[in-house]
Amino acid sequence: MNNISLYLPNRLQGREALLLAADIGGTKTSLGTFKVKGTVITLLNEQTFPSSGYLSFDDILDEYLQGYVDSPPNILSIGVAGPVVDHAVKLTNLSWNIDARLIQQNRGWDKVCLLNDLEATAYGLAGVAEDDVATIYSGVQQDGNIAVLAPGTGLGEAGLFWDGAFYRPFATEGGHSEFAPRTELDIELFRYLRKSSRLISWEHLISGAGIYSIYSFLRDVKGYKEPAWLSEKLRADDPAAVVSHTAMRELNDACVKAMQLFVSYMAREATSLVLKLKATGGLFLGGGIPPKIYPLLRNELFREQFVQSDRMERLLQDVPIHLILKSRTALIGAAYYGAFGEDI
Repeated sequence: MNNISLYLPNRLQGREALLLAADIGGTKTSLGTFKVKGTVITLLNEQTFPSSGYLSFDDILDEYLQGYVDSPPNILSIGVAGPVVDHAVKLTNLSWNIDARLIQQNRGWDKVCLLNDLEATAYGLAGVAEDDVATIYSGVQQDGNIAVLAPGTGLGEAGLFWDGAFYRPFATEGGHSEFAPRTELDIELFRYLRKSSRLISWEHLISGAGIYSIYSFLRDVKGYKEPAWLSEKLRADDPAAVVSHTAMRELNDACVKAMQLFVSYMAREATSLVLKLKATGGLFLGGGIPPKIYPLLRNELFREQFVQSDRMERLLQDVPIHLILKSRTALIGAAYYGAFGEDI
């Protein structure tokens, strides 16, 4: 993996600062305090909270800051799962609204930053070590734009634009673009999902909820059997985790087929993202799901589906594919942006 050198406009020029970074997702919210000195950031403390257990981000912030009496952080940088517009966001999978200017006004922080969580992940690539990333396919290492695809509670997508000297991360909301059925089975699945949703996006399939939707389709429409032990586990635990774990142990045909379809859909949307960004610099797979299904991504299915693109196969065959193993990459990226990014 090539070293990713980001364009970071601000430098602290030897001065020290204490920064609080947040990574807000539909399932969990992580907060971490970082010491910033020059161009180096060091994580001092981290806590994780269940997002749905709180009415607002302010409630989590208050709880976290109770531990700081004398010297609280003076910079706040928040990565959020949602479209940030004019320093504010309504989160996609939570009923929260966050306004960076309002937080700064009410709490008196020196600096408050708000960025999309996948943009934060892209920034975080500058802070990951070699052993934090697994290479699925080495490809041809070259400078060029980079694509980031991250399925978890939802589906996040981002890019890093190569300007000839530095990478410049940017957010997208590509996960909400419409699903494109290719096969007869895809069309059947599309019709099944249309019963509960007017529009079917890639996030409906390439996410935790998507895994269970695909499995349910195979069970309810295609006649795959669900044994009693599996029914019990699906009721008791997270259905997506049950399906994926059962598939990797090859204990149930429906689960195996569901994860084959999930991996295929993930590869096909990765192809679209890479082509739209002309991401010859590589594809990075992040989010909560890919590290948990690493064995399924290492086999040939993902890359076979990824390179299927008619006249663009030659370009796609050279694209390196990496898996982000470090769960706090977005948190580190939010810290990078807070320390070195533009002021609001």
